[in-house]
Amino acid sequence: MIKFLKTNASGKAERLEAFEEGCWVDMVNPTDDEVEDVCTATGIAEEFLKAALDEEETARVERDEGVLLCLLDTPTITETDDGDAYGTIPMAVIDNGKCVVTVSLRGNPVLADFISNRIAVNTKSSIQFLLTFMLGNAKRFLSNLRQIDKKSLRVQAELHRSMKNKELIQLLSLENSLVYFSTSLSSNMSVYNKIERLPVLASDEDYKDLFDDVVIETRQAVEMCNIYRDILSGTMDAYASVISNNVNIVMKLLTVITMIITIPTLIASLWGMNVNVPFMDTAWGFWVILAISAAITAVSAVLIVRATNSIKIRTRLPKQPRQRHRKGRD
Repeated sequence: MIKFLKTNASGKAERLEAFEEGCWVDMVNPTDDEVEDVCTATGIAEEFLKAALDEEETARVERDEGVLLCLLDTPTITETDDGDAYGTIPMAVIDNGKCVVTVSLRGNPVLADFISNRIAVNTKSSIQFLLTFMLGNAKRFLSNLRQIDKKSLRVQAELHRSMKNKELIQLLSLENSLVYFSTSLSSNMSVYNKIERLPVLASDEDYKDLFDDVVIETRQAVEMCNIYRDILSGTMDAYASVISNNVNIVMKLLTVITMIITIPTLIASLWGMNVNVPFMDTAWGFWVILAISAAITAVSAVLIVRATNSIKIRTRLPKQPRQRHRKGRD
C-alpha cells in the first residue's frame, strides 16, 4: 500500500493523488509493482526501497549518489493466543533531496500520528521529518517497556496465588521481548552516532536540540530495558528455585509415606508366607500381629518425620581473617 502526503500551508499533512516533489511517500508492505512505480517516480534504487522488507535486516545508515538511507528498528505488538507478543521490525526512512520515503512491513503508530496530524511534521524538510520520527520511535519504546513492566507485575501476582505453566511461559515471553528491545535499541544508538556527524545538525541549533532529545529518550529506554530485563531474569531464577523446592517437599512426603507403608507390608509378608511363626495357633493371633504392626508403624512414622525435619542444608561461609592494626612508630 502506498500513500502520498504533503504538508500544506497550514502545517498539516494532506493526502495527494500522485507523486509530487517535496512530498512524503509512505509504503507499507508494498508489492513488487508498487516498488517499481516508486523507484521510477523518485529515482531511488530498488535495493534501498526493499531494505526494510527483510525482518532480519539490521539498523544502519547508507549513502549512495545523494540518497540517504536510515534503517531503524521499531517496536511492534502482535496478538497471539497467549497474549500480546512484543518484538521489533525494521523501518526505512529514505531521503533523495526531492522527497521522503518510508518503508515498513506493517503500519507504524508514529507514522499514523503523522498522517492523522496528531504530530506536526514537515515533509519538505527531510532531516526534521527523520528527527521527529526518531523521537516518536524512542517514546514508543518507552511506552512498550512500561506495558511490559505492568504485565510482568500482573503475571507475578497471579503466580503468587497459583503457580501455573501458563504464567511462567508468559514471563519467559516477556523476557525474550526485552532481549529483542535491548538489541534493537543498541543498534539504533549506533545509527544515531552516525547521524550526529551530518553537517546539517551542526549548522542548525533547533535540529541539534531535537537530536539531543532523541538521544536522551533512547538512553532512558536502554536503561529501563536493562533494569527490567535484570529484574525479570532474577524473578525467573527465583521461581525456578521455588518450583525445585516444591518438588523436593513432595518427594520428601512421598518418601516418608513409602517408608511408613513398607513396615506393615514387611510384617504381613513374614507372617503370611511362612509357617511355625509366633501366634500361629492362637485365635487372637491376627489381632496381636495387627496391634504390633500398628505400634511399630506409629513409632517408625514419628522417628522418620523427626529425622527428615532435622535434615538441614548448612552453608558455611569462609572465615574472614582478622585485620590486625599495628601502631606506627613515632
